[in-house]
Amino acid sequence: MIRLLLVDDHKIVREALCSVLEREVDIAVVGQAGDGETALELVAELMPQLVLMDIAMPGMGGIEATRQILAKYSGVNVLALSTYFDRRIVTQMLEAGAGGFVNKAAGRDELLQGIHAVVEGKPYLCQEIASMLVKPQGGAETQLGRREVEVLQLLVDGSTSAEIADRLHIATSTVEVHRRNIMRKLDLHSVAELTKYAIRQGLISA
Repeated sequence: MIRLLLVDDHKIVREALCSVLEREVDIAVVGQAGDGETALELVAELMPQLVLMDIAMPGMGGIEATRQILAKYSGVNVLALSTYFDRRIVTQMLEAGAGGFVNKAAGRDELLQGIHAVVEGKPYLCQEIASMLVKPQGGAETQLGRREVEVLQLLVDGSTSAEIADRLHIATSTVEVHRRNIMRKLDLHSVAELTKYAIRQGLISA
């Protein structure tokens, strides 16, 4: 059972989300908060596995609340839920430690995918963010080859090595070689780190 704390400054949004999440047999909404300060208090009291965190709120916003929660409680995960698609905001939220980012306009299935992925320690970006590919900026072009950039984009989109191989018409073993080379060249060691890098470099656009 996933113990979930819902943080959003709009009561009607919290109620709508609760009505969706409470239908899931493996999710329990254990608390709600309308601002970052209250979220910190409830995390200490309830120790949820996941905080579904809004960004723009009165008082302490979601980015700072996320930073403080994750600095104090190692067993808690944060999934951002916001209408913001500014790359700077998304990057700040991920750098604060959020495991993923979902648009409030996303469907139920995508929200549930994000919740389960983040609880399992996997990074998650909603389709609207992850699929909006733009031209790589100079830093990425000078370090990675064209095929490596394509593999990186698909990796942070959540594709498996087999799916990437099928998409690019190459062998799965070749995808694994590209993946190792990407991590070696960038000195990054997880998909979460690759995701943050891809956002900063403009390989995916928020």
